Amino acid sequence: MKLDLRLLGASALALMIGDTGAIAQTTITGIRDINENIDDLERDARRNVDRGNDQYRFGNPEYREGLSGSASLGYSGATGNTDSSEFSLGARLRSASGPFVQTIGVLLEFSETNGTKSKEEVFGVYDANYYFNNSLYGFVLGRVSTDGLANALGQTATDAFVGVGPGYRIINTDQASWRVQAGVGVSYLKDGLDNETTEIGYVASSRFYYRFGESIFATMDTDILKSDSALRVNNDLGLNFQVSDAFATRVSYLTEYNDSRAIETDNKLGVSLVYGF
Repeated sequence: MKLDLRLLGASALALMIGDTGAIAQTTITGIRDINENIDDLERDARRNVDRGNDQYRFGNPEYREGLSGSASLGYSGATGNTDSSEFSLGARLRSASGPFVQTIGVLLEFSETNGTKSKEEVFGVYDANYYFNNSLYGFVLGRVSTDGLANALGQTATDAFVGVGPGYRIINTDQASWRVQAGVGVSYLKDGLDNETTEIGYVASSRFYYRFGESIFATMDTDILKSDSALRVNNDLGLNFQVSDAFATRVSYLTEYNDSRAIETDNKLGVSLVYGF
């Protein structure tokens, strides 16, 4: 089962472009390697803890009016016993105009070892939301991913989806919130042998939040995608503890269902703990 579920809700499709993948640095002593691995573990734990916070929970998030964005670039090249190069580029552009917010994200990753390409992947995402009021909103979402090295049956060369629909906040208080959204879209797949599949897909998402006290809250995120080829359901149930500014933890139970697989359901229990002093 994938640890990072690619949820289909408009808010969840915002691509995390800021981190395009660290290029590993090696030293003879190995101290730097260990420190970088510790940094990676801490970053992943913080991501899991922050995952329970839904930025769209209370309505239109306050973004800076006009255009804003960010970009990051990484490159590494090596010669000697192994000739290799790695390149990554990520960029996010956001446009905010009152109740209408649009986000475009792009991520490129390429690598080569001894003259042979080992990665050639491009990802793109478009996320737009129009807020009629604090309860009702509309969304348009799109994503595309390509693998330039896919050259066989069963390997995905292009995976794209675009969808549109309404969303509504059923509960919207400081203690509890619940929003749902549903829409219709088109899914496009092309494998490594240029076999193409285009089908209509129906998406539905639910985001539920409940605060038990000052430092404990629970979330349940559910996403459903129905198409001719499969019914897919992702559910992420989490219990979050923010004991202090220095200590936070999240316990989660993730379920991924796909009726087109031999084993239809995957489950994963996760515990993330962040402590600083």
